[in-house]
Amino acid sequence: MNPDKKIIINGLLDRVNASPYLIVIDYTGLTVQQFTELRNRLGAGGANCTVAKNTYMRKALAEAGMPDIGADLTGQMAYVMGDAEVFSAAKVIKNFEKEFKKPEMKVGILGNATLDAQALQSIADIPSREAVLSQLLATILEPATRIARVVKNKFNPDGDDSADEAPAAVVAEVEAPAAETAEVAAEAPAAAAETPAAE
Repeated sequence: MNPDKKIIINGLLDRVNASPYLIVIDYTGLTVQQFTELRNRLGAGGANCTVAKNTYMRKALAEAGMPDIGADLTGQMAYVMGDAEVFSAAKVIKNFEKEFKKPEMKVGILGNATLDAQALQSIADIPSREAVLSQLLATILEPATRIARVVKNKFNPDGDDSADEAPAAVVAEVEAPAAETAEVAAEAPAAAAETPAAE
């Protein structure tokens, strides 16, 4: 094998092994300026877009022990890989396609699974990890926010300064039942001592 060719394939192999996913796109019709813009958007999300001969990528994928997608590697293909989530990269490509009518996601690999174009489109619609965590946090905080609103409206319905007294009032209301409970608990042993044992 030509030494230069081997260097290129080894470089692709390193990228394939370092990335948890691979997305193959057909960039036919993209201008240089559009392709550069796509690369920049992908780069902002931790992905990179590589152009390489399809024969070189077939070889690199084979050496990496990846699923055989060689039949799909025809035409002007570019390869998207990265160290971040696949959702982010797929979403960037899908949004770019909506804007410019290209490129087209053809096939992908996630772990050892082969993804067709429809699966890639579905992955692009999945929220990122950060978005899911944000939604979860909002759900957890919602009850506390609702309680705060109720307390504020109860003690400050007209927006006056009585809201400053709200915390003390709330504490008094909460402590009163607690104090009564403590008194009942203290009297309970004495009452039990006066009660004759069952015969």
